[in-house]
Amino acid sequence: MLPGALLQNAPDLAAAAGCLAGARVVVIGDAMLDRYYYGEVERISPEAPVPVLRIAREVTTPGGAGNVVRNLTALGAVVAFLSVLGDDQAGSDLTGLVGLQPGVEPWLLVQGGVTTTVKSRFIASGQQLLRVDQEAPVAIHPKIAERLLRLARDAMASHKVVVLSDYNKGLLTGDLAPELIGAARQAGCQVIVDPKGPDYSRYAGADIVTPNRRELAEATGMPTDSEPAIVAAAHALRESYRLGAVVVTRSEDGLTLLDGTGVHHYPAEAAEVYDVSGAGDTVVATLAGALAGGVEVGIAARLANIAAGIVVGKVGTAVVRDTDLLAAISPRGGALRKVVSWEEAAEQVERWRQRGWRIGFTNGCFDLLHPGHVHLLEQARAACDRLLVGMNTDASVRRLKGMSRPVQPEAARAAVLASLASVDLVCSFDQDTPIALIQTLRPDLLVKGADYTMDTVIGADLVRAWGGRVMLAELLPGHSTTATVERLRG
Repeated sequence: MLPGALLQNAPDLAAAAGCLAGARVVVIGDAMLDRYYYGEVERISPEAPVPVLRIAREVTTPGGAGNVVRNLTALGAVVAFLSVLGDDQAGSDLTGLVGLQPGVEPWLLVQGGVTTTVKSRFIASGQQLLRVDQEAPVAIHPKIAERLLRLARDAMASHKVVVLSDYNKGLLTGDLAPELIGAARQAGCQVIVDPKGPDYSRYAGADIVTPNRRELAEATGMPTDSEPAIVAAAHALRESYRLGAVVVTRSEDGLTLLDGTGVHHYPAEAAEVYDVSGAGDTVVATLAGALAGGVEVGIAARLANIAAGIVVGKVGTAVVRDTDLLAAISPRGGALRKVVSWEEAAEQVERWRQRGWRIGFTNGCFDLLHPGHVHLLEQARAACDRLLVGMNTDASVRRLKGMSRPVQPEAARAAVLASLASVDLVCSFDQDTPIALIQTLRPDLLVKGADYTMDTVIGADLVRAWGGRVMLAELLPGHSTTATVERLRG
């Protein structure tokens, strides 16, 4: 929920968020591979006093500059992505992941002798046990740098904003960063730099730099332990390197923007903090997308601050989608907040799992909600901590029930379901069966009515395979949507 001052301007912010769709951004920077290993710790190793992690699943995503790209495309932007990878398996994996993202034009060069950076995180019960980094940063070869600069100039001709995502892994070394900033100036592009290291001379002339509080102190040698100190340090940085603006990310204290119009402080928007990984990438991506969409820098900074508040409430290096941003700016009514996309549902399920909660799932058309439905849903909710309901879309209902159904359109059915206290989330699925949605959400409990058998419940074998259980709920006699429709027609 937005604070009152921002809520009054929600229509302006919503209009600005709408400008993100189709915004064109060039991202140049150090790409890496993020691996997450999720599991359970049930014992201590007999070999040493360390926990034994039994891995249940692995998630691999683009990290570093690749995470900036992920955030931009999630917001609806179109991205040209330039980076240099190693001639190794991690580089190949990363190339494949980037290529799968819609809205991305990858311009990824390969250099022999370079090791693609991999960061592996091992997680149990929502806690990160260990991070392992595989890296050997080296400066890119001058010939590769020349080729990258040529490609960047080509990309800048059709884009409005350039992001330099510096993770100090060897890409933006030497004269390349100043040359890229100069090329962007010639192309009429704005430049946003996510900096690393104490030497900001190579970022001179950029439109925006986005240090966090520690990086600002390192770059200026000045204290940053209070708002006045942050403002003084940001002012010194801006003046020293002819920067258009300095955006200081301050973790739980929010964000500070210092530009030619003055100083603007934006308090943190996070309701709950699960994981701060990648929050800086989200800020940079939202700023870039908004500026590319024609939004002025003050509004762009406010959007970036809201986006950061959303992403720290997600698990891992997650992204903020355009729907997340619009929902935060223009909050939906209580019940409608429960009606979500598959991606939103999967992220919410992951947060619930980190708390140790059991996830239940049931599905149906729910065309005309009757006491039998209510009874089944209440039984399902009583057997788990959170209940998700998969609901057939209108097209799916027509295929299953005939062209005269559904009686109630999809939006109405979802709204009625979401209004029930026993239902925590509602997801629509367009397939004839919910099997793909079940695979996505991986519920601990699958519930159907007692008119089914254990062998005929779709997805039962999957749920049992990952350690869940199947429940057949008691039915109330005399209640049927089909019979009700027939009576109405009669």
